Amino acid sequence: MKFETIGDSLRAGCPAELTAPNAAAFRDETRAAVAPHHQHVEIDMSQTRFLDSSGLGALISIHKLMCGRGGSVRILKPTPTVLQILELTRMHRIIEIRPA
Repeated sequence: MKFETIGDSLRAGCPAELTAPNAAAFRDETRAAVAPHHQHVEIDMSQTRFLDSSGLGALISIHKLMCGRGGSVRILKPTPTVLQILELTRMHRIIEIRPA
């Protein structure tokens, strides 16, 4: 997994598929990478082709962590398939989505 700090944000690269086999590892590694000075977690989903309920759970877990710290989560450049899943599950109402 690739992480980068940009100002007060942690940018995380998301795998090609965020599903049951890798969602827990993504969640745990991202949560562990959050430093005290990070106010936002930005998840780059430009290369993510599919997202299942386990992946959604990982996003919610990261969202809860950041809300508890007064921060936020942003989804960057989701692919059309991922954006459709986020909208169908109404995740776009709780997590900011920044298309291209």
